[in-house]
Amino acid sequence: MSGIINVAVDGPAGAGKSTVSRQAAKQLGYIYVDTGALYRTIGVNALRKGVDTKDKAAVAATLSDVSVDLVFENGEQKVLLFGEDVSTEIRTPAASMAASDVSAVPEVRAYLFDLQRDIAARSNCLMDGRDIGTVVLPDAQVKIFLTASPEERANRRCKELLAKGQQVNYEDVLAEINERDYNDSHREIAPLKPAEDSVLLDTTDIPQQEVVERIINIVKEKVQ
Repeated sequence: MSGIINVAVDGPAGAGKSTVSRQAAKQLGYIYVDTGALYRTIGVNALRKGVDTKDKAAVAATLSDVSVDLVFENGEQKVLLFGEDVSTEIRTPAASMAASDVSAVPEVRAYLFDLQRDIAARSNCLMDGRDIGTVVLPDAQVKIFLTASPEERANRRCKELLAKGQQVNYEDVLAEINERDYNDSHREIAPLKPAEDSVLLDTTDIPQQEVVERIINIVKEKVQ
């Protein structure tokens, strides 16, 4: 198959999408696009402005002067907010919940839609998020829906945050995961769900490197 190749990887919070997608994209030689980082950045901007992220009109108003950019350095994605690298700040639990809130705002989705589509049109890319295969890149040659049990996802998130020096409580993280699952799957705009032609991959009991290998194999099978 010739031309630009797009791979869509969707799934719920804490499924490990960004970690395995980044590694798979690197091995495939594709650009990796973490769309969740974009929503987190919009959420962080709203929090910095003191905006209630559940107030859709107020969130939409923050878009009038916001500047969000993706840059790629040595194949690694960095997210800039008004030119500032916020790649670390957007990984906090507060940013995670803010992302869930702002992703339900139609104006936010429209603002980020063109940026995501533009990247996909120019480069072979592996893009992960909540609605890539269903809305952003419905014509992607490869669609994968990555998931794991809520308990496993909470465990992974706790380990990730603890490794970054953040104090976390498992029960709180599990509650946040369940809340995000509900919000993401029940929102009116682009709810979280597998695309009809996606490959389902449950990673609950699969080592990370094996998940990466499975993604690469799925891509190779689909685009040959």
